[in-house]
Amino acid sequence: MLRRLRRGFTLIELMIVVAIIGILAAIAIPNFIRFQARSKQSEAKSNLKSMFTAQRSYYQEHDAYDILIHKVGFAPERGNRYFYQTGVGGMEDRTTSPATVNTNDTSISVDKMKYPTMALNPVYSGSVMTWLNAAVGTPTAVPGGVGGTCPVCDFVGFATGNIDTDVSMDSWYVASADSTNTPTNEPTLENVPGGQPQNTYSDVNF
Repeated sequence: MLRRLRRGFTLIELMIVVAIIGILAAIAIPNFIRFQARSKQSEAKSNLKSMFTAQRSYYQEHDAYDILIHKVGFAPERGNRYFYQTGVGGMEDRTTSPATVNTNDTSISVDKMKYPTMALNPVYSGSVMTWLNAAVGTPTAVPGGVGGTCPVCDFVGFATGNIDTDVSMDSWYVASADSTNTPTNEPTLENVPGGQPQNTYSDVNF
């Protein structure tokens, strides 16, 4: 019987395969990281929509918006990686279980029990939105909270969090009025309908 000759891979062939795998990994890994970051942004969008719904429901009953989160019924689930704020006041501290809640809370800290290395109160790094609603008068930069005199008033709330490993903060806002926004890292003026969460600084690509 004739013996069949067994031929293995040459060193050059192996090096070509390794090089191809390296190229594919270099393309795929950054895209995967960006995909993960975008999926994390869904938390901010979902909770800001809930904030808008809570504020609108409160307005329907009281003809006014309010910066007190527990008063309007804004209560996102635990495990949040974003810091949420509706104005200047107290902060629901989520470093303990149960969370420390006060009647004057206008913000919710990052859940440090799930994300112990993240900042409790991330610094807002996005651009400040500008009202378009004529109820407030001349378009004015608004840092957050309630603007105008209710019932002719509007509100804006913010979400800020670190969704990757750098020091930049992913920043969002939602407002009851239509607004304009120029994202910090994408300098294009955008018209934003009221109630639509808007990214002011995207930490996905930078």
